[in-house]
Amino acid sequence: MTYLLDANVFIQAKNLYYGFDFCPAFWEWTIDANASGLVYSIDKVEGELVGLGDELSTWADQRGDAFFLRPDSSLLPSLQAVSVWAASQNYEPGAINLFLQSTDYYLVAHAHAHGDVVVTHEVSSNSIKKIKIPDACLGTKVPCMNTFEMLRRERARFVLGAPP
Repeated sequence: MTYLLDANVFIQAKNLYYGFDFCPAFWEWTIDANASGLVYSIDKVEGELVGLGDELSTWADQRGDAFFLRPDSSLLPSLQAVSVWAASQNYEPGAINLFLQSTDYYLVAHAHAHGDVVVTHEVSSNSIKKIKIPDACLGTKVPCMNTFEMLRRERARFVLGAPP
């Protein structure tokens, strides 16, 4: 199983529960999981993270193409499948247009194309004003979970050690 991480996974980890200063093990686990072919994200997420101009930007910038995947030819049919799904739902036209221009659209399509699991902190919504990642995943049969589900499934362990 391969996981594709949404930008909010990194942002919330840095800002809330896995800050670089007190939980470097999360970031090390993420790098190691990427090296073993388990965890990735996409280039559009990288663009969002690098644009923040903070410690997370530096971290993301150091990961490169091995972590943040570029589009490939298999993405085209999945982009079409996700856009057809979005257009066939009861969303407002503005919500559909916004989604089709978003990183979320490409993240779901990439997972659709490669059989990956999307990891996000977004939650499903009944709103017709915004397409949420879990709803797009459900509609296109792409597995979706949050960070904690992924970490538990992969039995990640962040054990205290002596401070550096």
